[in-house]
Amino acid sequence: MIQQTLCLIKPDATKRHLIGKILSHLEDAGLTIKALKKIQLTREQAEGFYAEHQGREYFTSLIDFMISAPVVAVVLEGENAVANYRALMGATKPEDQKQGTLRKMYALSGRENSVHGSDSVESAEHEIAYFFTTNEIV
Repeated sequence: MIQQTLCLIKPDATKRHLIGKILSHLEDAGLTIKALKKIQLTREQAEGFYAEHQGREYFTSLIDFMISAPVVAVVLEGENAVANYRALMGATKPEDQKQGTLRKMYALSGRENSVHGSDSVESAEHEIAYFFTTNEIV
């Protein structure tokens, strides 16, 4: 089934000039880039995007990290895009990361893990709408 999902290239990756390398991996994996924008999140935008984590001990440090440099928001499309991108992205925990995944190649730590991906079709719809209008997705 053709799906769309959201990829965020996080501040640790944008600071290290990895945007092009990560985008190449996405396209090489058969995912189509339908929309793309580089943005500097405000604290309010980051808090809104990660609202489900509010109240957790790591929330403030997560928000501080996400506003520390620009992010690149990408709408990806492809066959089973949510699951396929999550497999390409890899595990959050460094000890669980497999060779060839984006996080194994580029993550600095469990928090500075270079990329975010939607965890379900429903999350993808919500997350895409958080960053893009329908007119921006081509």
